[in-house]
Amino acid sequence: MSNLEIGLAGFAILFPLLAIRVPVGAAMLIVGAVGIAMIRPPAVLPIVGGEIFAEGTNYALTILPLFIFMGAIASLSGMSRDLYDAAHAWIGHRKGGLASATIIGCAAFSALSGSSLAAAMTMGRVALPEMKRFNYDDRLASGTVAAGGTLGILIPPSAGFVVYAILAEVSIGQLFLAGVVPGLILTILFIVAIRISVAVKPELAPMQAEPVPMAERWRALFRASGILTIIVMTIGGIYLGVFSAVEAAGVGAFLALIFAGLRRKLTTRTLSEAARQTLRSCGGIFFILFGAFVFKTFVAFTGIPFALADWLTSAGFSQLQMLILVIVALIVLGTFLDGFAILVLTVPVLQPILEAYGVNMIWFGVLMVIVLEMALISPPVGMNVFVVKSLSDRLSLGTVYRGIGPFWVMMALLVIVVLWLPGVALWLPGAG
Repeated sequence: MSNLEIGLAGFAILFPLLAIRVPVGAAMLIVGAVGIAMIRPPAVLPIVGGEIFAEGTNYALTILPLFIFMGAIASLSGMSRDLYDAAHAWIGHRKGGLASATIIGCAAFSALSGSSLAAAMTMGRVALPEMKRFNYDDRLASGTVAAGGTLGILIPPSAGFVVYAILAEVSIGQLFLAGVVPGLILTILFIVAIRISVAVKPELAPMQAEPVPMAERWRALFRASGILTIIVMTIGGIYLGVFSAVEAAGVGAFLALIFAGLRRKLTTRTLSEAARQTLRSCGGIFFILFGAFVFKTFVAFTGIPFALADWLTSAGFSQLQMLILVIVALIVLGTFLDGFAILVLTVPVLQPILEAYGVNMIWFGVLMVIVLEMALISPPVGMNVFVVKSLSDRLSLGTVYRGIGPFWVMMALLVIVVLWLPGVALWLPGAG
């Protein structure tokens, strides 16, 4: 067999392994190691051991446990509840206001946790009972939480951006800055989707909360000032060049501990639970990265990326046509693979093609993460959909999937905006 045939066989084996729910990291590690052994037998052990050691000791990956720990402390100390209460106080009395407050809460919490699943789980526990109390339709309530949670991998700090940056070997800090404006735009688009849905079908949000007195609104905002301070300090520090992305993660985790202590929530139980959540999340991500880098080396040995690049070039595809093909392929993959699996599978294949076409990898990282957000709520996998369903016995998968429709359309709209106006993503890194 030629190297190219071995590579195609590797992909043919990998997808069935993923379909039967073999962990992504394990599947990629097995296929990558066996593939390397078939192409260069003496190299398999040095490569597998070397890649695992290199990623396990990668200083840049320190950012993951620090930001995940920061998000866990914020959630366990009640800061996430303060975010929702503040948004609720200011806009909860408007039509569809509780759903809009949930989106704002998810966006702000995403700037701490960097995890879509954590954002959906945390804000869902707070927001779903409140929307049920005001007779919100289950489709709107569950769709709002599922879609709002996806902001966790677009608004920095984002675990998706960190993994992409490591795979593509680009700056984490630049990616974080590139995600800010698209993240804010998507937050606004989600709120617009809610307003349109409620205007067309008022029965989706039949009741409104009573307006909160202005003094109480300011008190609610003050209670949320701790988490807002952390967000401004971390992202602002990166933008101003005061510290790197990894240092920002350390500053954020330290500030989270201080604010949790001021709230008298920094107990042994809180610390141990935050540490447990951090270790569990990081263990899964690191294992995926170990497998991804072994698989990435295997893919490079096969020559598949360069063969694809040559085919696209010889076929006469323009850069825009190539990007549209890639986006459509990623959206299709999102219907049966989760976001992280798509990320680690496709970046090693796509990067040589994109670079041959002169595509800015920071810009494409933002575009790709938005598509991964779509994957998080696309049937039949849609991890965020399953998370939201698990929060309430009355919800069915069909109900949640029907609720995410307007939000999915808004994500597609943002993809088009970023595709046609690259400055939306690149303006802030360039300004910084």
